[in-house]
Amino acid sequence: MSINGAMLAGVSGLTANAAALSTISQNIANVNTVGYKRASTEFSTVVNSQTQGVGYSAGGVQAAARHFISQAGQLQRTTSGTDLAISGQGFFVVTEKSENLTLSDARLFTRAGAFKIDDLGYLKNTSGLYLQGWPVDADGVVNSDPSDMSRLRTINVGSVGGAAEPTTRVGLNANLKSSQTVSDAAKDAALVPPGPLAYNATTNSMAQWDPDTGVGVKPDFEITIPVSDSKGGQRNVTVSFLKSATANEWYAEIRAPAGTVTNTDGLLRSGRIAFTQDGRLDVAKMQGWAAGTGLFDDPTAASITLGASDGTTPGTLDGTWDPSLGIAAQTIAFDLNASAGGLTQYDSTSIVQATYTNGTAFGNLSEVKIDETGFVTAIFDNGVMRKIAQVALATFPSADSLTEVSGNAFRVSQNSGTFNLKAPGTGGAGLLGSQQLEASTVDLSTEFTGLITTQRAYSASSKIITTADEMLAELINIKR
Repeated sequence: MSINGAMLAGVSGLTANAAALSTISQNIANVNTVGYKRASTEFSTVVNSQTQGVGYSAGGVQAAARHFISQAGQLQRTTSGTDLAISGQGFFVVTEKSENLTLSDARLFTRAGAFKIDDLGYLKNTSGLYLQGWPVDADGVVNSDPSDMSRLRTINVGSVGGAAEPTTRVGLNANLKSSQTVSDAAKDAALVPPGPLAYNATTNSMAQWDPDTGVGVKPDFEITIPVSDSKGGQRNVTVSFLKSATANEWYAEIRAPAGTVTNTDGLLRSGRIAFTQDGRLDVAKMQGWAAGTGLFDDPTAASITLGASDGTTPGTLDGTWDPSLGIAAQTIAFDLNASAGGLTQYDSTSIVQATYTNGTAFGNLSEVKIDETGFVTAIFDNGVMRKIAQVALATFPSADSLTEVSGNAFRVSQNSGTFNLKAPGTGGAGLLGSQQLEASTVDLSTEFTGLITTQRAYSASSKIITTADEMLAELINIKR
């Protein structure tokens, strides 16, 4: 009986070492597989129950595969902006199909981040698995939940259309010449009653100036500011200045081109501005003027508001976009008193140093970037950047207990524990590395060494069988 037991123990050794050979072969075959996690075969003894007075009976050995899923591989730089690697814990959440996902569709987990954009614009890795994330709404808010897979969506960058941003802020850096000659229109405006050429924002304004006919008042200086509307159209807003007969004061008007607003002569706002004796904007004096006297009642909160083309904008407006344009309401803030520059009055040539505006004309998608916190951002050729989605990472109490599936991915098992969805860099989840891939954790020197020892162990187990066979043959040959 003990000889048969020895032979069976040898068979178990052959089986166990064959399993070890399979594991080593799998590791070597995937040495260049992105995000692959090495496995090893661990052996444990099998002991048969012994009865007193009976000889020892060998039980043999059994093999079990162990996956080192939580072991991180080295990150390697690539040239693709959609290649992703995780620096730390966590797994990408992926699905086998991109659209019409239901709760019954399998959600898999992987560290293989070689994603590319497919023909429908979805991010798909080399195994054909689609990347999941939380969509970003129009206000830039991510509606995430650590345990709700239904909130995830397949990330699509191909469906992002062009973008335009309306201008909401204008910064002026310009100088008005303090020794500018006072015009006849300004002199007549200072008379009581006003003279025949007197400047008047209603009846004889700078907005009415026509050099061909001589109608209106010629400005002493003008600043043209490019403004983008809600559709990305370019609308120039002009600020005109006329030196007043009162020292350190100027008349000012803001107007839009004819045909873009419903205001007469395109005039949006008019009034005076004042400067201190050292050439800076005299904010305190302008704040002390009666309402409607200055260009802005409070220069520190200067803005103009244009109503929508359809006339539905409530509140006090400086003007309304022309109905033929079909564009939305818009408020533009003016920064006239910036610490560096702003609007000044020095005895130097009237000049525009710079105008700073936000907002952009219509632009097309030119690039997709993914930052370390997982935000997928579309970058347009007009400089606009729009967040599309945030990549979700899943963490597990026991990642090494996940069940391996084809495509270098894993699924939840009973021993792994349930998943927790996290944004990269939060709650213990790692940060994302864009233009990086995680290398396989296989070490060829270790695998080839294991290959040699496994081969020797297999040969030794086979020797057990041949030796037991020879002993049985001797036993049979006792009777001849």
